[in-house]
Amino acid sequence: MLRTNLSTRPFYNERLVRLAIALLAALVIVFTVFDAGRVIVLSSTNSDAAHRIDAAGRGAEELRADAARVRAQIDRRELQAVASAAREANLLIDRRTFSWTELFNRFEATLPADVRITAVHPHVERDGTMSLSISVVARKAEDLDRFIENLEGTGAFRNVLSRQEATKEDGTLESVLDGQYAPAAVTPAASGTPEARRD
Repeated sequence: MLRTNLSTRPFYNERLVRLAIALLAALVIVFTVFDAGRVIVLSSTNSDAAHRIDAAGRGAEELRADAARVRAQIDRRELQAVASAAREANLLIDRRTFSWTELFNRFEATLPADVRITAVHPHVERDGTMSLSISVVARKAEDLDRFIENLEGTGAFRNVLSRQEATKEDGTLESVLDGQYAPAAVTPAASGTPEARRD
């Protein structure tokens, strides 16, 4: 069998070339279709996002309009009256929860032997703090100073000052002490006052 190519022009394998071109064209078509699909999906997603942004913008505008309508309907005087009533209710609650027993126990633990309490007047301030006015009679000014130090040493009393003092005919000192009382601020370690302060 003769295998020699006797043609005047070289023989090219055209089938192999056509097959390679067909595969390349198929790959180009596949990638084109894939890219077109991605473009369509992204365009649809972008469109949905734009619709959601528009809807959210319209919702925000409606909420702002509703808030403006509600603010316009609020009566400022009525709102202030409600706020004032709430403050008064809180003050009444604070007065009801005031413990006289706890206050007198603190006095008993801090009162020096030469000092007597004659009157106590609690008062709740507008900011919710409790103020006390304590009328006392002391034998000497040093006893009164020791009582003030003992009170502030518990941590429940702050800014205790003698507002007015007067010496009676028998030589004793009559004074009115003012200060702030906050029993809730006392830690358990600070709540107990040694009995040695009573001498």
